[in-house]
Amino acid sequence: MANRWWVYQRERFPVLGHGPLIAAFSFSAVCFSALLRGQSELPSARTFLVAFGTAFLFFLQLRIADEFKDFDEDSRFRPYRPVPRGLVSLRELAGVFVLTALVQFALALWLAPSLLFLLAPTWTYLALMSKEFFAAAWLKKRHILYMLSHMAIVPLVDFYATACDWWPSPGAGNGPGRAAPRGLIWFVVVSYFNGLVIEIGRKVRGPQDEEVGVNTYSALWGMHNATFVWLGALFVTAGFAATAAYQVDFLVPVVAVLIVLLATATLVAARFLREPATKRSKRIETFSGIWTLLMYLSLGAVPLLWRVGRETR
Repeated sequence: MANRWWVYQRERFPVLGHGPLIAAFSFSAVCFSALLRGQSELPSARTFLVAFGTAFLFFLQLRIADEFKDFDEDSRFRPYRPVPRGLVSLRELAGVFVLTALVQFALALWLAPSLLFLLAPTWTYLALMSKEFFAAAWLKKRHILYMLSHMAIVPLVDFYATACDWWPSPGAGNGPGRAAPRGLIWFVVVSYFNGLVIEIGRKVRGPQDEEVGVNTYSALWGMHNATFVWLGALFVTAGFAATAAYQVDFLVPVVAVLIVLLATATLVAARFLREPATKRSKRIETFSGIWTLLMYLSLGAVPLLWRVGRETR
């Protein structure tokens, strides 16, 4: 049984691949919140563990929800995937989903029981997503709206991760009406567009890599259009990232990082369009992960570490 689950995670939710990115996402979320509150010390280990653990399990739940949503299509077009080929069953995945929700519930109680006020809406949105908002046929005919509506889960998870810092803080107020730090919205918006960058980047392929029944963006929009949309998402994200950096007085370093990243992304995209080989489409997907990792670190972790270092001199 242990081997079955090891194979499943390797194929569908590689812990060693997703873990560092989600850790950077979570740590930077709580660090950005701390920066907005004027803190000059790192968040507590408990704050980070709750933010990371809850976010990690949310993304695992998203994968499990996809297994249910895509089961019929996977059985028809992608029988090599773990669930259709019988490696694990939907019933087993449902059990894992319930277990992860219980762990999230326990983590909220451990840090601040009133965090359940924020956990519940994110669970609710995830549940609606898993049912395709009860409009599956209508949404699937509108691919852009489908993508935009499903990406909203990312800023919800991000907002919850930041709340692990500011919600229990003494200055947040009392009860469900507690106030988030001013400027937090820009970090949440960045997370939304970073989600789009990753989503589009992993579904841009050359003609030889397209699969029947797999709705990649290069198949839906054309290879060139999908690549330009991916680049556009990067530039839009960069604009919001600069705005977020301004909120924590770290604009110049972040702009310098953005310039390098955008130049690199343009080169990666140009090489792919010139020669749409498999390895070059993989570079778009890989760069999307690198972009997101560096984006979060430069907005949250690095400026707070720099502030802590400056205060201790």
